[in-house]
Amino acid sequence: MTPRQPIGVFDSGVGGLSVLREIRRELPHEDLLYVADSAHAPYGEKSPAAIEARAILITELLLARGAKAIVVACNTATGVAARVLRSRYQVPVIAMEPAVKPALACTRSGVVGVLATRRTLAGRSFAELVARVGQGARIIPQACPGLVERIEAGDLDGPETRALLSSYIEPLLLRGADTLVLGCTHYPHLAPQIRELAGPCVQVLDSGLAVARQVRRRLAELQLLAPPPRAGVEQAWTSGQPEHLRAVMARLWGGDLDPRPLTRPTESAGWSVAGSSLALQGV
Repeated sequence: MTPRQPIGVFDSGVGGLSVLREIRRELPHEDLLYVADSAHAPYGEKSPAAIEARAILITELLLARGAKAIVVACNTATGVAARVLRSRYQVPVIAMEPAVKPALACTRSGVVGVLATRRTLAGRSFAELVARVGQGARIIPQACPGLVERIEAGDLDGPETRALLSSYIEPLLLRGADTLVLGCTHYPHLAPQIRELAGPCVQVLDSGLAVARQVRRRLAELQLLAPPPRAGVEQAWTSGQPEHLRAVMARLWGGDLDPRPLTRPTESAGWSVAGSSLALQGV
């Protein structure tokens, strides 16, 4: 591997752009590859086998395009597939962890609410995290079905999205939560609305910056940080509809990030990059 190779980042959809943004701020000279697996979102409603298969397929795609590190910018995929990816591949695999530990350092009431998908909250990784750091505090998990779909649709502040947010946040506040952890990479895109609904006395935390700093540390250890002064560029692909995702990505990214399509070359084959010879067998 060489420092000029790109960093590969993937999520079930557009949520991981919240992590990509932090990586770009932390590592301005790196080239970044992003895959939004939007045709299969939300991962939180999929079986572990299906999530693991998608994670392997997309990692193979990113490695075929020269990725020197893989960032699993999805809490659900982390819980299901991070161990498998680390066991299969030589490159660094950096994954998500809900910001429960820093939340416990912030809370005054001793009550922390964790907003995440059902699959994340039911997973082994989340249980291990709570067991490891959660002593002496009350950690309340709150599954948020339907929220990822609203963000994938580009509805960040419509009445349906706000109603969903209110239905998930209010019970946590009534139980004394003064700190909310955003345990899905989609949810930071709704941080302004969440803060408005929760009120000024409630802290809202996510893991994007911590992940970006971990990417920097791992690459520095391996002497793989891209050198200045060249500015890095971003490329994106999606298994969803590029025409729809283009508008959503532009809003969430705040700039030009034009996703290319992932296409199914035959009925029996898996995904491939349109216009290339790469074909990945799988689900």
